Amino acid sequence: MDAVATAEVRLIGRTRRGAAVLLGLAALLLLAVAISLCMGKYPLRPGELARWLLQSTTGHGALADARMRLLHDLLVEVRLPRIVAACLVGAALAVAGAGFQAMFVNPLVSPSLLGVLAGASFGAALGIVACRTWPEVQVATLLGGLLAVALTVGIAAAYRVGGTLVLVLAGIVVSTFFNALVWLVKYLADPQNQLPAIVYWLMGNMALADRTAVTRAALPILLGVGTLMAMGRQLDALSMGDEEARALGLNVRAVRAVVIAAATLVSALTVVLAGVVGWVGLVVPHATRMVVGPGHRLLLPACALVGAVYVLAMDDLSRLAFAFEIPIGIVTALLGIPFFLAVLGNARKGWSG
Repeated sequence: MDAVATAEVRLIGRTRRGAAVLLGLAALLLLAVAISLCMGKYPLRPGELARWLLQSTTGHGALADARMRLLHDLLVEVRLPRIVAACLVGAALAVAGAGFQAMFVNPLVSPSLLGVLAGASFGAALGIVACRTWPEVQVATLLGGLLAVALTVGIAAAYRVGGTLVLVLAGIVVSTFFNALVWLVKYLADPQNQLPAIVYWLMGNMALADRTAVTRAALPILLGVGTLMAMGRQLDALSMGDEEARALGLNVRAVRAVVIAAATLVSALTVVLAGVVGWVGLVVPHATRMVVGPGHRLLLPACALVGAVYVLAMDDLSRLAFAFEIPIGIVTALLGIPFFLAVLGNARKGWSG
C-alpha cells in the first residue's frame, strides 16, 4: 500500500507540474501576442491596446470613433491575421516534428523527412507560374505536399519492407525529385515577375497570410495538431521501437499511418500560409523536451505553445530588425543552425531522459 500511495503522489505531482508548465507557456504566448500587436512601423502603447480591447468587447471607453476604426483596421485586418498565422505555423511544425521524432526514434528528424515541404514548394512554384489567382496557388501548394508524401509511402509499400528505414530512404528520393522540379520551374519562370515571387515565397514569409487564408487553414491545422496530441500514449510506446510497441499491444502500422497523415497535412498547410519555414520542427521539440521531459502527453501541447511563441518572435524579428523585412525562413535558419550543432554534439548521449 505504501508503494502504491507513493506512486499516486508522484503521479499527482507530475500532473500538477505539467499543468503549471502549460499554464505558464499559455500565459507567455498571450504576452507575446500582446507585444506583437503593439509592435510595428506604427507602434502602439500597451495602455491604448488595452483600452481598444475593452471598448471593442464592452462598448464602453474613451477612444473616439475615428481612432477606433483606425485601430480596428491596424490590429484586426493587418496584424492579427499575421500573428495567428505565425502561431499556427509554429505549433504545427513543432508538433509534427515531435511526432516524427517519436515515430522514427531519431532526434534529428524534422517534418520535411518524407518530402512534404519539397512537394509543397514545387506546388507553390508551379502555381505561381501556371495559376491566375492566389487561392489557386495555395491549393496547388497543398496538393504538392500531399502528393509528395503519397509517393513516399507508395514507394515504401512497393518494396514491402518493414520498419521506418525504407520510409526515410523513399523520403530522400522524393525530396530530391521535387527539389529538382522546383529548380526546373525556376529555370522556366519569367525572370522579371514569376522568378522573384517564387524565390521570395520559398524563403518563407507571413506577408500574404491574410484573414481569408488563415481562416481556411486554421481548422485543419488545429484538427491535425489535436490528433497528434491525442496520440501521446501511442507515441510514447512507438518511441521505444516497433518491437516494444507491439509487445504493448499497439497496432504500429495504424498508428504510423495516422501520424504521417496528420503531420503531412499540417506541414503542407504551413507552406500554404507562410512558405518554407525551416528548422522549427527540429529545434523546438528538442528545446521543449529539455524542459518538460520526453513524455508526449505533456511534450506535444508544450511544443505547440513553444513553437507558436518561437515563430511569432522570429516573425517580429524578421519585420522589425531592419528597415526592410527579412524572410522569416532566413531568420529561423540562422538561429536554428547553432542549435542543430548542439544537437549533434549531444545525439550520441541519447535524448530519452
